[in-house]
Amino acid sequence: MKVLVAVKRVIDYNVKIRVKPDHSDVDLTNVKMAMNPFCEIAVEEAVRLKEKGVASEIVAVTVGPKAAQEQLRTALALGVDRAVHVETDATVESLAAAKALAKVVEAEQPGLVILGKQAIDSDNNQVGQMLAALSGMPQATFASEVVVEGDQLKVTREVDGGLQTLSLSLPAVVTTDLRLNEPRYAKLPDIMKAKKKPLEVKTPADLGVDVASRLTLVKVEPPAERQAGIKVGSVDELVDKLKNEAKVI
Repeated sequence: MKVLVAVKRVIDYNVKIRVKPDHSDVDLTNVKMAMNPFCEIAVEEAVRLKEKGVASEIVAVTVGPKAAQEQLRTALALGVDRAVHVETDATVESLAAAKALAKVVEAEQPGLVILGKQAIDSDNNQVGQMLAALSGMPQATFASEVVVEGDQLKVTREVDGGLQTLSLSLPAVVTTDLRLNEPRYAKLPDIMKAKKKPLEVKTPADLGVDVASRLTLVKVEPPAERQAGIKVGSVDELVDKLKNEAKVI
């Protein structure tokens, strides 16, 4: 079974986000970029399926600028067999990304598509669901366990009330949650080998997809700074402030 994994280039989660002085966007100057953490989980799950003998080939795909090949090479170092890069300098919104991925799915015909449930830059949580709809495949989101049984897929997913187990027919789309697995680190020999693995470059035009933005970014503001707390001299004073100032009791 072929497994297709989508990955995205985002600001490294350890980096403190800076806003441009004119508030037009996030400042990316000299900022460390990395693979989206949820995408790392998706890659790890695909590699584990191959190690179990379930997957025969893993293909990673990303939609983004030329620099995003760095994240594809990371995926290749982690155990992915080959990669597809849909190269564009445009700001790719969720629907455009899903349409491009749907074309890649159509060409590759994978038995399973795995994506992170969301990207930590936009936090939209949309691409997996849109891709499933466009491809006509069943979907299971927020997966915390994935088990392949023949042509069926059992997915345990996290919901507000606890856990829910779904049974899907393959091919299917799965989006990963945090507790699905613990991603591994790429070893130096694997990083060197990844440089020689196949990486195919396409454009949105090659796929017949329009990635032009439909949204206008009006303004970006950093979160409001948290105000300093105050000390109270007694329990009575604390209750008084909670009741009359904070109005929470």
